[in-house]
Amino acid sequence: MNGGLRLLAAGDTALTAELGDTVDPRINARVLSLDRALAAEALPGIVETVPTYRSLQIHFDPDRLDVEALGRTLEALAAKLDDEPPPGRTWRVPVAYGGEHGIDLEATAARIGVSTEEVIAIHLAGDYRVYMIGFQPGFAYLGGLDSRLHLPRREVPRLKTPAGTISVGGIQAAVASIEAPSGWHLLGRTPVRAFDPVRAEPLLFGVGDRIRFERISADDYVSLATRVADEGWLPPREAP
Repeated sequence: MNGGLRLLAAGDTALTAELGDTVDPRINARVLSLDRALAAEALPGIVETVPTYRSLQIHFDPDRLDVEALGRTLEALAAKLDDEPPPGRTWRVPVAYGGEHGIDLEATAARIGVSTEEVIAIHLAGDYRVYMIGFQPGFAYLGGLDSRLHLPRREVPRLKTPAGTISVGGIQAAVASIEAPSGWHLLGRTPVRAFDPVRAEPLLFGVGDRIRFERISADDYVSLATRVADEGWLPPREAP
């Protein structure tokens, strides 16, 4: 351990650098700081880095980079990491709640003992941070969910949930990127495409970005979905 660092082998071509064991913005900031510092080292043989809530996984070519040398570099870098979250972009993401777009909204309201409008208000009030991208290409895992919406996952996951689904599960919120199975609770849906393989930047959201949700009607959803399909419309964002 050095600077809160724990190194774990992930096969013979990857190393995981753990920096904590909780969902915390300062730990995540250290992960991103380590990712930037390692990139600045420009070590030959680094194939890819994958930042998560609390760790950084480094994929490398063992014929070009010795794992012990990589470990020593990580230990040195970890001793001087920044734990202040870097400024990221803020996205204004439109969401149509309930009905066919959020089929778990009513059940969620009943479960926590409030009205559907209160669930929507609680969800809209959140200031969400993108902690990691994973599971699916472009799938954004969000911290900042109000504790009133902390719910265990469904006992029986659904085999299909739509792209753009806005959901909650455990202490996390999420923006789904493609149609996929899910055991999370579906509150709404956005026409925004978090992942588009033909776009210049296929992944819309980045780790460290912030998301504020804005409510739209079902009719607005149809109009914006048409603009997304025809024009590649993107939601408003504020630069860091």
